[in-house]
Amino acid sequence: MAVDEGVAPAAKTDEGGTVHRLKPNAIGLLGVVFMAVATAAPITAMTGNVPFMVSAGNGIGAPASYLVAMVVLAIFSVGFTSMAKHITSTGAFYGFISYGLGRTIGLASGLLATFAYMVFEPALIGIFSTFATTTLGDQTGLDIPWWAFAILMLAVNAMGTWFGVSVAEKLLVILLATEVTILAAMAISVALHGGGPDGFSLDPVNPVNAFKGTSAGLGLFFAFWSWVGFESTAMYGEESRNPKKIIPKATMISVLGVGVFYVFVSWMAITGTGQSSAVKVATENPLGLFFGPTEQYVGHWAVDVMQWLMITGSLACGMAFHNCAARYMYALGREGVLPSLKNTLGRTHARHGSPHIAGLAQTVVTALLIGAFWAAGKDPYNALYVLLAILGTMAILVVQAVCSFAVLVYFRKNHPESRHWFRTFTAPLVGGIAMLAVVVLLVSNMGVAAGAESGSLVLKATPWIVALIAAGGIGYAQYLKKRSPERYLLIGRTVLEETKER
Repeated sequence: MAVDEGVAPAAKTDEGGTVHRLKPNAIGLLGVVFMAVATAAPITAMTGNVPFMVSAGNGIGAPASYLVAMVVLAIFSVGFTSMAKHITSTGAFYGFISYGLGRTIGLASGLLATFAYMVFEPALIGIFSTFATTTLGDQTGLDIPWWAFAILMLAVNAMGTWFGVSVAEKLLVILLATEVTILAAMAISVALHGGGPDGFSLDPVNPVNAFKGTSAGLGLFFAFWSWVGFESTAMYGEESRNPKKIIPKATMISVLGVGVFYVFVSWMAITGTGQSSAVKVATENPLGLFFGPTEQYVGHWAVDVMQWLMITGSLACGMAFHNCAARYMYALGREGVLPSLKNTLGRTHARHGSPHIAGLAQTVVTALLIGAFWAAGKDPYNALYVLLAILGTMAILVVQAVCSFAVLVYFRKNHPESRHWFRTFTAPLVGGIAMLAVVVLLVSNMGVAAGAESGSLVLKATPWIVALIAAGGIGYAQYLKKRSPERYLLIGRTVLEETKER
């Protein structure tokens, strides 16, 4: 159907019903890329994950872990993008898996993906609040409680979703550009000065070293963790221009672009610190792995700027996850699988074409989770960030693995003209197996990854929570199949006439 710029008309379901839709043509290729990369939060991934990988994971082989992860995720993305060329769905994994493995597995996966993005936002608010409290204390002497920053970020995220994806895109472009610039300045300065105390070495990027160190599994898990959210490109298909071309391109650009950046920046951080002392520095003063080379090769001013950009970077990441959660809730709501949600979560703003009610619902859920951790006296970083990030990561990795197998089945049954021995068979098969292996890495290293919260009930319950949500989705889908088959048929099938499965 014809769609005018700025208009958000109703869409049609496969069964002929009418649903609300998001604002079309609101975002282009670069916008989708920025939204996806923002969920990866480069400065948070680098300053938060790399020191831990070096000290407790695979040592100086941390950059090699990113290289291995990039290759695996690129292979996964080959199958993912092949499906994106045929199906445009705001629910992304939810829609893809529903078409590939059926409505029952689709609903279970949709609930898991929604849950993952819902808990990622409060996790990022935890690390944002920590960075903000520490930086203001160090640089201004102000002592502001962390919960005040949590409320601030909640409000910013809620407004960003309310006014539509184009507004969030503009803010994220600014925030992302600044954090990438300061990390690149450090890395390039180290390279231009001929390396650090020990000179240049290819050892940190040698793939063999990704599997060495204190705990290679932990290092590899954190590498994959650093990419969480890249697949969110697909959920902006309904709002993008020419989604059949934009979404596949944006996904591969996000995976490869972020991968090259991660490898280079982590390599130069270790090189600038000195390979012989990198593990010691990362253990005794984790942020020193980045602050040290930045101060030496760029200047003290850059360290001060980097501290502020760690705040804005986590803000950008949390905002992107808020948008993701709202769109998954909206995708599930507008289909009317639960009739009461169709005119609430499934509605869009009359002017902005945004999932405004779903966004508000996500804000409420996030506020309740933050309140629960605050009431329990938990630390915003060690508990709120770490525990919820592990929980969400496990859920989304399971969904990614299932999606790979959905690609295999989908192309075995559909579109013979698009079948290819690598794109629609080998790549999704290898990607799915690799994702399952990463889930195993996560389960086996959860205690170490959780650090001070290794004995937490939340951590111990994490695999069971993920399993319970999946089982609940399967059970409810089977209930609908028997008691309300007309609603069962709607699962994962809401598409737009100009972007539907073809």
